Amino acid sequence: MARKWRPRKFAELVGQTHVVEVLSNGLAAGRIHHAFLFTGTRGVGKTTIARILAKSLNCLEGVSAEPCGECAHCVAIDEGRFVDLLEIDAASRTKVDDTREILDNVQYAPAQGRYKVYLIDEVHMLSKHSFNALLKTLEEPPEHVKFVLATTDPHSIPVTILSRCLQFNLKRLDVEQIEQQLATILQAEGVSAEPAALRLLAQAADGSMRDGLSLLDQALSASGGLSEPVVAAMLGTIEHRHVQALLEALTRRDGQAALQVVAEVFAMARDLGRLLADLAEALHRIALIQTVPDYRDDARQDWDQMVALAGQMDPQDVQLFYQIALTGRKDLDLAPSARTGCEMTLLRMLAFQPAAGSASGGAGSATAERPARPAQAAPSAEPAAAPIQPAQALTPERWPTILSQLSLTEAVRSQGAMLALVEANDAVVVLSAAEDDLMMISERARKDLAKALVAYCQRSLKVRFEAVKANATAITTPAELAQQDVEASQAAAEAAIEADPLVQSLRQRFDAEVVPESVRPAQTRSH
Repeated sequence: MARKWRPRKFAELVGQTHVVEVLSNGLAAGRIHHAFLFTGTRGVGKTTIARILAKSLNCLEGVSAEPCGECAHCVAIDEGRFVDLLEIDAASRTKVDDTREILDNVQYAPAQGRYKVYLIDEVHMLSKHSFNALLKTLEEPPEHVKFVLATTDPHSIPVTILSRCLQFNLKRLDVEQIEQQLATILQAEGVSAEPAALRLLAQAADGSMRDGLSLLDQALSASGGLSEPVVAAMLGTIEHRHVQALLEALTRRDGQAALQVVAEVFAMARDLGRLLADLAEALHRIALIQTVPDYRDDARQDWDQMVALAGQMDPQDVQLFYQIALTGRKDLDLAPSARTGCEMTLLRMLAFQPAAGSASGGAGSATAERPARPAQAAPSAEPAAAPIQPAQALTPERWPTILSQLSLTEAVRSQGAMLALVEANDAVVVLSAAEDDLMMISERARKDLAKALVAYCQRSLKVRFEAVKANATAITTPAELAQQDVEASQAAAEAAIEADPLVQSLRQRFDAEVVPESVRPAQTRSH
């Protein structure tokens, strides 16, 4: 399919209107640069545009943005046998001798066409010496020569090469564009297809039309027509109901239901890493619904369920679950088995919940207490401290220590570290932060901090949150103290490396340098 339906003219290209418009205007006006660079991910049309450009330059009907496609030159280019279109694979010809061999023929006039076109694919694979050999010719080639470079990694190309080319960044295709093109092709082929099946193929293509057509070939080999069950089985796609059931189990804090979903997906031989990825994507949509009032995606089949879950789940839980899902998927290869890693990731989501008595509970927040752990004797090195009286306990100097002892979730504690204790008495506690930092502290975090301080001091207190006044004395927050500790430890580590006799010897003998960013302290203290 990818070879049969490769676009033959600019009008057939999908999703690259911005590139086609510039090239068409330049060809129509006769302003044709001598070197072009097309960049973008795989399968978005870099080589295809280069070949159409070669046809536009060498068509027997004349230079234009609409080559006839029927003359001898156009047909030869389409069939890959036009002698004046030299397609060079830079990945297999990286040596400078290969580049010089190619450039030796630049001076000779075209054998058939109007221009000799050099199409260098994956140009970033050339060696440094090859780029240097290409540099002068690329800057001032003969009038009959055009260079077209294509790459998936433009950052690896020297700036001296980039500055001599017109650079075009090809976009990744979105799901709707790929889906529409697949439907058009299947209609022309006379093949029936379910819209849901095309949607799955377009999503699996991941922005690449070529990948989408390759998957289409595979799906057609599995079945004459395209149905959602056939495509889902081929791709190993996780069904919507599994993700929906997982989200509902997380909302209810039902570990047994979550593990049953994993067992069912595992029995179907689906990719458990895909399950975590789909779960993270669903959490992303829930976060968008909760945060962006105008966000809508009615095209999705599960939109109503997502809206309902967004009203039940706490926004902080959604963020935490998303991060745990990403980390769990990344660490899946390190787990004893994929099923073990997936189950532990879900259990980790269930293990993190507001501490008893510290969270007021937003929509869907967990309020049930965890089972009490068996009492254990405190280590002899750290005997239990006597209750601290509120007036003496709450001082600016002791605030970092107090914050670390409060019964808080780590998310709330990290927000509390942005605050400084500026005033405390028997009735009122004032916590301050810079105005921008204060805006980042959620209402739930403020309530949790207030409740935790009341519980810690064992008496009724009013906790106020204020922005630092312009003429107020500078305050230092626990987060800033922790950062100072990190910087001090880093400076000490760098000084230790510089003073090391072996390092000094290496610097003297080999003119070596120590890269400061590579030095890491053995351990850092935190407040």
